Amino acid sequence: MNLKTRQPIWRFFTGKPVERHIFLEICSVLELDWREIVVDPPAEFPEIEGSVHVPPSALDILVQDARSQRRGKIQDQCGILQLLDISHPVSLDDIYIDVNVLEAIASQQQLELTNLQHLEPKNFDRVGLGDVAQAQILGVTAVENYTKIRVLGKPGSGKTTFLQYLAVQCNQAEWESERVAIFVTLRHFVENARISGEFSLLNYLRQELLTDGITDPSVIETLLQAGRVLLLLDGVDEVLQEESVVVLKEIRRFSDKYYKNRFVATCRTAARKLSLRGFADVEVAPFTQAQIVAFAQKWFVAFTKTTASAGGQQSDQFIEKLDLPENWQFRQLMVTPLFLHMACWVFQGEGRFPTKQTDFYKEGLDLLLGKWDEARGVERDEAYQGFRLPQKLKLLSQIAAATFEQGHYFFDQRTLEQYIEDYIRHLPNASTDDEELHLESEAVLKAIESQHGLIIERARGIFSFSYVAFQEYFTARNIVASHNLQSLDQALGGLVSHITDPHWREVFLLTAAMLRSADSLVQLMKQQIDALVGEDPYLQEFLVWASRKSQIIPAETQDATVRAFYLALARTPHIASDFALACTLDQGMFLDTALDDVLQSCAIAQSPDFAHAHLCGNALSNILGIVLDAGLHKSLQQLQDEFPDIDQSQPRFQAWWQDHHGAWEERLKSDINSYRQIHQHWQFSPEQQQVLQRYYAANQLLLDCLHSNCEITMAIRQNIEANLLLPQKELEAREWQ
Repeated sequence: MNLKTRQPIWRFFTGKPVERHIFLEICSVLELDWREIVVDPPAEFPEIEGSVHVPPSALDILVQDARSQRRGKIQDQCGILQLLDISHPVSLDDIYIDVNVLEAIASQQQLELTNLQHLEPKNFDRVGLGDVAQAQILGVTAVENYTKIRVLGKPGSGKTTFLQYLAVQCNQAEWESERVAIFVTLRHFVENARISGEFSLLNYLRQELLTDGITDPSVIETLLQAGRVLLLLDGVDEVLQEESVVVLKEIRRFSDKYYKNRFVATCRTAARKLSLRGFADVEVAPFTQAQIVAFAQKWFVAFTKTTASAGGQQSDQFIEKLDLPENWQFRQLMVTPLFLHMACWVFQGEGRFPTKQTDFYKEGLDLLLGKWDEARGVERDEAYQGFRLPQKLKLLSQIAAATFEQGHYFFDQRTLEQYIEDYIRHLPNASTDDEELHLESEAVLKAIESQHGLIIERARGIFSFSYVAFQEYFTARNIVASHNLQSLDQALGGLVSHITDPHWREVFLLTAAMLRSADSLVQLMKQQIDALVGEDPYLQEFLVWASRKSQIIPAETQDATVRAFYLALARTPHIASDFALACTLDQGMFLDTALDDVLQSCAIAQSPDFAHAHLCGNALSNILGIVLDAGLHKSLQQLQDEFPDIDQSQPRFQAWWQDHHGAWEERLKSDINSYRQIHQHWQFSPEQQQVLQRYYAANQLLLDCLHSNCEITMAIRQNIEANLLLPQKELEAREWQ
């Protein structure tokens, strides 16, 4: 029965009144004639008593005829899509991907805010929460499970396209072949009702069929009474508030009266409070990896200017680059058809993702803040009294900056309303009444959530930005939009104080990209980085050693690259990512890596373990093949010659290794020190290890900013690169020079 409680069933079996449509449905399920058991029937049931019994065979013919007459209308209304920035329509079949839905609505969960604050950005889903993935089912399956269903989703999640797909499938008898599909855009229904002065779905459907050449007005009523209609109601949230009550009332009345039919409505998740009694709610799920791949393949084949094969190759390149680790933040947006389409469009034009991701974010935000509704002719309630686009951007930027500064990705409703209230309070002609300000802040929050989908309710009373990328973008925008030079300097100073916090990495990159000149930012970053190790004498000594070491490498290798290499080499254990800064290696640096590994192998081979000794001997043999310095080669060859033949007598070799290992290793260290100066083993405390890790990561971030597509003068860029990883004394000497 798809009822929420058992009470109507209990009332039915105990002879108590129940709603008429429930009474009739129970009778139908139990195969009872309602006329035999009803007590005190009303004078008339117009939709039942007045109906004419039509044999099933005749109904089938009526359905087929109606579908045939409506085929052209359905194809024009639902069979093609007009995609953003595409000058020509595209067939639905060429681009459509099966939609999955979630039966548990995330925003209806009861969760504690304190349990969410520890989640990392990579660890929470953009619809659900945490790592627990909700079970997804096919959208078509969900529709089959309920006779009345409402499909919720964020802007651009594919709700309307899903409804169009259902209409086409039904009209082609591929699905629900016993019904006639009727697609109703609810805002068009409202426009028609304004003219006619009557909010009647029945009359609207009569007019729909009349335009298809079905002139007999009894046809629609016959189909409805027989339960042969698939009624698709698109855009519950697109009806203005002043008319939403009467529209919802009419949908409820109509669906109760003609309950045998199948009803599917769509609505933005944030407007779910526009409830439809008797309708089950599901939510469009974010695209899975398989759906992203399938969409890209269809998109590039549909829009490539060459061949289907070339389109397939381009989609493969798109997915390959999208899955790169450095694009993980960008990829988070690709879980809705809207942003995935935008990304495909940019990639097709340039063969890569935008050099400045800020441009992509800006375009996406322009869409969500108005252009998406404008492109589809949707009129919204104006909840921001007098708010222009710059003011909306400023409000969102202030909310993002305040919450991100506190390390909060989630925030409760009252906190959010307080940020909005504080902003409104400083607007011209703002009310001074606290109650009015509070009510207006509630209305603004509702509008931001329902109209734009930029801030969404994750659980009851708990909100977040719909994507972490937008929170980071707005935070960076708040820094860049400082109203004068002094406040900008303060904002940049506040930003660089977070240089060792990995959560702020994207904000640094976004800020650098948005600044008209990033000179001040990178210089402040360099000063902050040098200060990390400036007060520790031992770490300064370590940097002095790396600097001296860099001076013996051939001039064609940059000093900063060499210093980065030796800083990573001196740390144990070796971590591949630590060598990322040293991106240009020469033969000498490769040799030092090998020699350092030999020393470490010997250090662990303290016992007469044949495997360790064998490893050390083989490593030394390999090194002799790449040593160019004649003196070092001769010294290492003498050490190699002292090794007994490993392959001939294992006991003899083990005995020699046990007796001579210590002295042999000391001579190896001495020779390596004489020629390559890498004998010193640095003993860092756990605290110093952490400082070095932060120092290294911060330098990597600085380089990433320098190498990003931001505006930095060449002299400053070269100066910073030349002075990377230098000890304090040398920095001061270079500054004096």
